[in-house]
Amino acid sequence: MSYSESLHSFFEELISKSSGEKFYKTTAGDDKNGISGLFQCRGDLSNDDCYKCITSLPEMSNSLCDKAVSARIQLYGCYVHYEADEFVEERSKFELLHKICDQKKAEVLGFEELRDAAFAAVESGVTDGGGYYKENYELIQVIAQCEGDLGGCDCGECVRVAAQTAQEECGTSFSGKIYLDSCFISYGYYPDGIPDKGKGHNNNSNTGKLVAIVVGGGVALFIGYLFFMSIQKLGKKEDGMYKS
Repeated sequence: MSYSESLHSFFEELISKSSGEKFYKTTAGDDKNGISGLFQCRGDLSNDDCYKCITSLPEMSNSLCDKAVSARIQLYGCYVHYEADEFVEERSKFELLHKICDQKKAEVLGFEELRDAAFAAVESGVTDGGGYYKENYELIQVIAQCEGDLGGCDCGECVRVAAQTAQEECGTSFSGKIYLDSCFISYGYYPDGIPDKGKGHNNNSNTGKLVAIVVGGGVALFIGYLFFMSIQKLGKKEDGMYKS
């Protein structure tokens, strides 16, 4: 089995699982071209939205990470991470992968204290809430999620490190998103009031799901942000990794 065939098999399995699972880990291929990886959807996505998000990823992998033996593709509602078995390396759960800090600054007395109190609330909530938690704290909304198989204590520690990174990297930015290897934290300041007035522990809120998925004529358009990491390239002569 070639590497591209293994990757094709990997994505087919992920897609088949995404209609009923929010987190799934698997391996595909054989001893020569094995691939290990996972997908995860945000905790407040429906099964249908999770499926739609995951089905968008193979094409992105093919166009953005051609012949990459290790890659991560991150959308606002889901992500996939995979690597060839021969290149699997131990990584820190707290490694910073990506950050986004709003250029607009909140020049309001007490903003940092308010933000930090919201961070503390979500750090506690994510430990007890199954790895996903959203907190509406006065004028600040914070969302955090850990990788699906991360234990409660490790999850809380990961979110604590992500919150500290947001404090250091984003300062008084109106909003910020910090992605570590095993968790993320996202916050937004709404001086006119948080649009979603639901309680912080309500995972069924529609706020902040997929930014947009518009499907028409067989073409999917993704409005929002995307980042990917491509660590190494295959030294093999193959034409693309996945064809849908």
